[in-house]
Amino acid sequence: MRLFKVLLAIALTMLVVGTSQAAKKETKVGFVYVSPIGDAGYSYAHDLGRQAVAKMPGVSTSYVESVPEGPDSERVISNMARKGYDVIFSTSFGYMDPTLKVAKRFPKTAFLHCSGFKKSANMGNYFGRMYQARYLSGMVAGYMTKSNTIGYVAAFPIPEVIRGINAFALGLQSVNPQAVVRVVWTKTWYDPATEKEAAKSLLDVGADVIAQHQDSPGPQEAAQEKGVYSIGYNSDMSVFAPKSHLTAPVWNWAPYYTSVVKEVQAGTWKADSAWLGLETGVIALAPYGDMVPQDVRDAVEVRKQEIASGKYKVFAGPIEDQSGKVRIASGKTASDESLLGMMWFVNGVVGTTE
Repeated sequence: MRLFKVLLAIALTMLVVGTSQAAKKETKVGFVYVSPIGDAGYSYAHDLGRQAVAKMPGVSTSYVESVPEGPDSERVISNMARKGYDVIFSTSFGYMDPTLKVAKRFPKTAFLHCSGFKKSANMGNYFGRMYQARYLSGMVAGYMTKSNTIGYVAAFPIPEVIRGINAFALGLQSVNPQAVVRVVWTKTWYDPATEKEAAKSLLDVGADVIAQHQDSPGPQEAAQEKGVYSIGYNSDMSVFAPKSHLTAPVWNWAPYYTSVVKEVQAGTWKADSAWLGLETGVIALAPYGDMVPQDVRDAVEVRKQEIASGKYKVFAGPIEDQSGKVRIASGKTASDESLLGMMWFVNGVVGTTE
């Protein structure tokens, strides 16, 4: 009888320990989004990555959408940290400083900020080399335009957006040196009405392809209503403008998000800066519209493989700015540092960086 009690006690102890260990294995992962998830766009693409994380064993996820940049984001991020989240992804540029502040108060939590450049012992940053896909979409625009005027509805004049416009223009000019890119700033990330009106202003000056750097399909809808082409962003929004949509530079965050969570679970994660290119699968082009000829698709695919392999560099000189000044000399390639701080337009872009 005594032996039975001893064995029972051991079994109960093992059960308690096992239950405790199982409970500890759950990793809580939080995501903070600047816009509504909806069924397309920037936050939608991030949430597809979250959904992939949610399918991982021993993981639970949560998110808060439509969080303004600034004090509100600091409050939301702080709330997640206080609730014991193990990993928090803050997914907009304006969340950088708030994330850094919260990270200092919660040193045991892993924080990752998307599109910024600051980091700390427990805060890393990450982004994709979306300029590579922008270049490819610029090639498509260059082949498809007839007016040689491309309209670009741009969000905020920050390096990320300016870099993308420049890459788009370089891709455009690589196949159509006569074409120009006209830029209109909306100072919005997600405002369908404002972004649609900006696109209309570009259509009024002769643009027959509309590109964009925002989260809404507004610019593409404006293009379709005018009977011209469009190039989207973030996710495949072709359903909103099927007769207009040529393609779009898009995000696929699942590979990165799942890899980070695995590292946190294994105790091997370290804060660093990740800038992910075409070769990682994090960035890509959306499927082409039926109107894009096969020879155009083939030409873009060749260049895509060259960029992914490192054979071709988007920002390789000589590259001039709008004034004709050589910014990247022949035989030189722009450093990541210079790309991350890019605040000038290449020759062939019409507009100001402010």
